[in-house]
Amino acid sequence: MQQFVNRFGMIGALIFVLIQIVQVVFPIIPGGISCLAGVLLFGAVPGFFYNYIGICVGSCIAFGIARSLGRPVLYKMFPGKMIEKYLTWTELKGRFLKLFTLAIFLPVAPDDFLCYLAGTTNMTWKQFVTVIFLGKPLIAYRLEQLEKKVNQHNSVIERQYELEKKFAEQLSGTMPLPCRRIEE
Repeated sequence: MQQFVNRFGMIGALIFVLIQIVQVVFPIIPGGISCLAGVLLFGAVPGFFYNYIGICVGSCIAFGIARSLGRPVLYKMFPGKMIEKYLTWTELKGRFLKLFTLAIFLPVAPDDFLCYLAGTTNMTWKQFVTVIFLGKPLIAYRLEQLEKKVNQHNSVIERQYELEKKFAEQLSGTMPLPCRRIEE
């Protein structure tokens, strides 16, 4: 698949970056899936950079949209339960920036939503951009490490499959057994 994408050169990379931007601004698919796809399609280093660029730009656009339109945009795009759960973060005096930063650095929170939510707070652009541009590389790096583990796992599975296949062939008699048979 990597060879197929590489045939498109920079156009393929540009399309992928645009997809990353759109998936942040219109969060339809989980970001982790598209990040992993970037690493698998382009390789670890290029995939890391394409993910990083697309997610950071998309995050800034989401922040800007929410900054312009306010909290009503949250209710048009996200489930009410999610909004209510994280809205309490904004009510904790001076704690939102810390909680937001922690959530961005840990890949377990709904980052896209949090970027919109941050746009509805008194967080400055400078604070937001700093957190995003420092936090997103860690997630991309973790996905790169995950890809390596998946590839190692697949390699082990493929070797095990080949051994089982040879063993089955030997048992079925289509391949000679490596030991002599004792005849009675």
